[in-house]
Amino acid sequence: MKIGFIGAGSMGSLLMEAFIATGAIQPDNIVASSRTPSKTAKLAEKFPGLAALPSNSDTADASDLLFLCVKPMDFRAVLEEIAPVMSPEQLVVSITSPVTLSQLEQVLPCKIAKIIPSVVNSAYCGASLFMWGSRLAPGDRTLLWDLFSHISRPVEIAEEEVRAASDLSACGPAFISYLLEEFIEAAVTTAGINREKATELAGEMLLGTARMLVEQRYSTAQLQAKVSVPGGITAAALEKLKARTTGAFADVFRTTHEKYAEDLSKVDASLASAIEAAGNDDN
Repeated sequence: MKIGFIGAGSMGSLLMEAFIATGAIQPDNIVASSRTPSKTAKLAEKFPGLAALPSNSDTADASDLLFLCVKPMDFRAVLEEIAPVMSPEQLVVSITSPVTLSQLEQVLPCKIAKIIPSVVNSAYCGASLFMWGSRLAPGDRTLLWDLFSHISRPVEIAEEEVRAASDLSACGPAFISYLLEEFIEAAVTTAGINREKATELAGEMLLGTARMLVEQRYSTAQLQAKVSVPGGITAAALEKLKARTTGAFADVFRTTHEKYAEDLSKVDASLASAIEAAGNDDN
C-alpha cells in the first residue's frame, strides 16, 4: 500500500516521522509533496526510500491512502489539483477540522475520513480524533484505527464535537504548557529554585498526574482531594488559584469557537466554486 502525504509542515512531517519511528509505515511506502519542496526533500534524505514527488496530483495518483495535511484556506487549490486523478477505491484523510466531511465528499469521488492528531502523538501518546465519512467500509475504519494506534489512542467523535474535542486534545498542550510555564516561573522568581531543576520537577509532576488520570482512573476532584488536606498548605494555595482562574477556560472555549466559526465561513466561501464544479461534472 502506498501512503501519500500532501503537506509537510509541522503536522504532516510529525505524522510521517512518528509512523516511521514506530514501524507503522516503512519509508518506501510513503510518497509526499509540498508547496515547499525542500521540506519533502529533507524527509526523503532523512528516510531513504521515501519519495518526494514534484506535484500534489502525482502524490494523489500514486496513493492508496492519502493524507491532506494543509491549512484550511489551501484546500481549494489542492482539491482542484487532485480531484481529476482520484478514484472511488482510494481513501483520503483530512487532518484539518474546519473542512467538513460533506464538503470533501462533494468534491472528491473517494472514501473520506477526518482525523485530528495532536502534537503529543510525536511522543506516541495522546488522543487522535476520528470522524467517518459515509463511503467507508469497515475494513477502511480498521486500517486507520490500527495505523493511529501505533502513535496515539484513537477516539471516535461526532463531527459537531470536533471543536471542543480539539481544544482538549490538540490545543490543550499549548494551554497546559503555558500554565506550567507560569508555575515554573513563579517557583524560580519567588522561591529561588534553579530553573532547570524546576522544569524537570514540573514535567515529572505533569507526567505522573496524567498517568493517575488516565491509567489509574482518578477523577480530577479525587486527585485534588488526595493532595489537598483540609487546612493544609495545598488547600490554602488551591483556593488562591481557583480565585484567579475560575472562568478562564470558559473564555478560552468561547474564543476558539468564535475563531472556528470564522474559519468555517471562510472555508465555505472558498470551497463553494469547487463544490459547484464537482456537481456540474456529475451532471
